[in-house]
Amino acid sequence: MCASVDRSQYPMSRNCLSGTVCLLAVLVVGWGCSPSRHKAEADKEVYKIIDSKWDPNFGQKVNYTVQDVPGDPNGVQMAGTARSGVLSLAQAVGIATANNRDYQRQKEQLYLTALDLTLARHRFARRWLATVDAGYARGDADETVGAGGETGVRQTLAGGTQIATSIAMDWTRFLTGDPRTSLGSVLGATVTQPLLRGAGRQVAQENLTQAERNVLYQIRSFNRYRQSFVVSIVNDYYRVLQQRDAVTNAQNSYESKVELRKRLEMEAGEGRTARYQVDQAEQSELNAKDSLLRTQQAYEQRLDEFKIRLALPTDADVVLDQNELKSLEEAGITQPAYTLAEALDAAFAQRLDLANSIDSVEDAQRKVLVAANGLGADLNLVASARANSGDGTEFSRIQFQRGDYSLGVEAGLPLDRKAERNAYREALIALEQQRREYENDLDSIKLDVRQAYRKLQEEAESYVTQRKSLDLARQRVAVSPLLWEAGRANTRDLLESQDALLLAQNSLTAALVDHTIAKLNFFRDIGVLQVRPDGMWEESKHD
Repeated sequence: MCASVDRSQYPMSRNCLSGTVCLLAVLVVGWGCSPSRHKAEADKEVYKIIDSKWDPNFGQKVNYTVQDVPGDPNGVQMAGTARSGVLSLAQAVGIATANNRDYQRQKEQLYLTALDLTLARHRFARRWLATVDAGYARGDADETVGAGGETGVRQTLAGGTQIATSIAMDWTRFLTGDPRTSLGSVLGATVTQPLLRGAGRQVAQENLTQAERNVLYQIRSFNRYRQSFVVSIVNDYYRVLQQRDAVTNAQNSYESKVELRKRLEMEAGEGRTARYQVDQAEQSELNAKDSLLRTQQAYEQRLDEFKIRLALPTDADVVLDQNELKSLEEAGITQPAYTLAEALDAAFAQRLDLANSIDSVEDAQRKVLVAANGLGADLNLVASARANSGDGTEFSRIQFQRGDYSLGVEAGLPLDRKAERNAYREALIALEQQRREYENDLDSIKLDVRQAYRKLQEEAESYVTQRKSLDLARQRVAVSPLLWEAGRANTRDLLESQDALLLAQNSLTAALVDHTIAKLNFFRDIGVLQVRPDGMWEESKHD
């Protein structure tokens, strides 16, 4: 039978156990941080990385924080979501920069890339580890409460050296039988230094190096995206205004044909005009009315689509500022002062995507060297130490003179390197692929610049042509009534002159907008388009 123990003699046993458990619980819960604090620390570390790697030549360092992080004070700050009113071009670009869903994804991708780097850096940082435990045990004659803990530090150095140290403590109190206390500790340390495979800063830090460069690449990609994004928003804005201008022109054309039909009806009643000419005017009026309705519907559709790009609801009562188009008309067109050769040189020097492509070749070359290192033999220098505290029931200093120490090497022959062989061959092929990709990117950029340059010249000539066409159409509209009254023109001539005017008006507006967008595309494609804090653009000046 089990020995009977009178626990009434030890009233503190349960209190000791409860107190020990409570203390451990407080330590474990209190040591951790709240989720909000972890988030704040992550945000601080991420944006410190981004800020340190952001070169001013990439673009202004604004409008890059994710939505749940306070933005840069110089960035676009929208007081609220616009739901009514007239939107200027600057306001529309600002709203898009602040709210557009794809733009937010680009900012989040930048954040996540930098977040990955924080972990890669952490693997080379000093990492502290700690565990605690407590327990209660009861035997035939003894009842004990015990507690223990271990703390240590681990670190991987830049050259691949791995260091691990720890100290463990164990405490036990006997509550029955012969009450006594024991406290012991163990100190241990291990150092492992690769000498062949895995040795060297380049090999050991490859993942960290790539993570560092990935952040740089993503910053460049983000700024390249911002350039294209602003151009696309400006394009959409002016296309909506172009369609609105087409509605105005169609409305004026329709009203002119209504007036002509009424005039012809009056003259036909007086016998001065044949009835078939009235029918011609009425048919043309009906066609103009139908064209007006279709043009109006196309405008409303394009406006709704633009609202979605701004992340506004389609029922938001907003319109675009027609003065923006009038300003373009008053300013006319100007041509950038670049020759084709100068434009190509600017693109080669400043295109951010080309810089990424060049650096990716260097990454591939580095990975070949790392993969080649993996083919070698394993040879590690290993040193370890372990020392205990003295025996007995009282805690004493760790007895280093009685510790266990060792120094030796671990070797592994490269007998099975199939996976490493394949990785090396893949790295060689990846290098050739990346070189070809760079050559393709270079050719594509040349093509982009040449096309943008030709398009700019084409749109400038088209604008001049359409300007002359509109002048001629206006003269024809002005002269046709006089010829008609003199009997030298008929109703068809009048109607055709009005149709020609409508076409010329729409064509000139289209040519003006096309040239404006072509110029922005040209600046973007040669890499000199800079996005300002308000979301608008300017041409960067480089020596």
